[in-house]
Amino acid sequence: MKRKNIFSLLLIIGLLSIALVACGPKATETAAPAAEATEAPVVEEPTEAPAEKFTIGISNPFISSEYRTQMIAELIEVNKEYMDQGITNELVIESADTDVAGQIQQLQNLMAKNVDAILVNPGDVNGLNATLEEAVSKGIIVISVDQELDVPNVYNVGIDQKEWAKTSAQWLAEKMGGTGNIVEIEGFPGHPANVARMNGVDEVLANYPDIKVLAKDTGKWDEATGQQVMSNFLAAYPNLDGYWTQDGMAIGALQAVMAANPAKFPIGVGEGRCQFLKLWQDVLKDHPDFDTIAVANPPGVSPTGLRIAVHMLMGEKVDETKLGGVNGLSFVIPVPVVITGDNLQEGLDICKDKPDAYLLDGIMTDQEVVDAFFK
Repeated sequence: MKRKNIFSLLLIIGLLSIALVACGPKATETAAPAAEATEAPVVEEPTEAPAEKFTIGISNPFISSEYRTQMIAELIEVNKEYMDQGITNELVIESADTDVAGQIQQLQNLMAKNVDAILVNPGDVNGLNATLEEAVSKGIIVISVDQELDVPNVYNVGIDQKEWAKTSAQWLAEKMGGTGNIVEIEGFPGHPANVARMNGVDEVLANYPDIKVLAKDTGKWDEATGQQVMSNFLAAYPNLDGYWTQDGMAIGALQAVMAANPAKFPIGVGEGRCQFLKLWQDVLKDHPDFDTIAVANPPGVSPTGLRIAVHMLMGEKVDETKLGGVNGLSFVIPVPVVITGDNLQEGLDICKDKPDAYLLDGIMTDQEVVDAFFK
């Protein structure tokens, strides 16, 4: 009887101990004041790491450009996030100044290395088609970044290049009051982005018959070449009213105008690069009525394309109803910023701690990519 009473007493003590533990805070939690309580942060990562890491290849046929330098650096940086998560290997990068035949060889090299996906910044609007289709037939995910291609089963990731050009062309036409003489400095003829951009400019100017294009030349997407071409134009057309150009050539064009110091500055368009914005600020010191526009062409579309490729490799399903473009497979990325005289200071603030070569940019996060384009 005595042993039974002791057993009952021990049982009651045990139950009381369990009740007290259940009422207290969990050992793994740290109590916080109610006023500071917040929701747990969303971890923007793909699903768990695959059994085998994915290998992604990069094909870039043009390196003489700060845009491409920033693009490659950002691709490496974003891929490192996935390497740290055990999802990808190091990028296989084929990058050099080359022609169509050379880029075809780049793509063949990537296929020979058994990459799982290829991001290609194409150097020609049609010249790579057969090679890209070959890659697709091998089960490789192929994404054209920055420039749109019309190739079956090849995805595109980038801004709408035609609309990008139309934004500054429309600004120029309106700033000129719909009349006057202009020149155009284009990039590489035949490059998909350049073709789309020049089509956009033509489309805008078709609505302004009193704006005459006196001449057009290529600046090869190079600042120094753009400056020389603009100097030649200023010598040939001293009473020029305006000019349209793109990318780093806009810096060279403005430098040519500053060097010529004409009685009337022609109205021109600029570039969303820190160097151009600082140059713009300098011009305003002596020419307070000077105005221009800088539409950002973000190198970040390529690392955004890398994020898309990773999610596809992880087996996530693209919502193709959210895609568009020439072949219905284009992920259209918004232009991150447009700088005019009204928000020049905003652009300068972005550039405060950036090198002159930095292009105003935007890279979508994993969560933004999923929300925008996946089921």
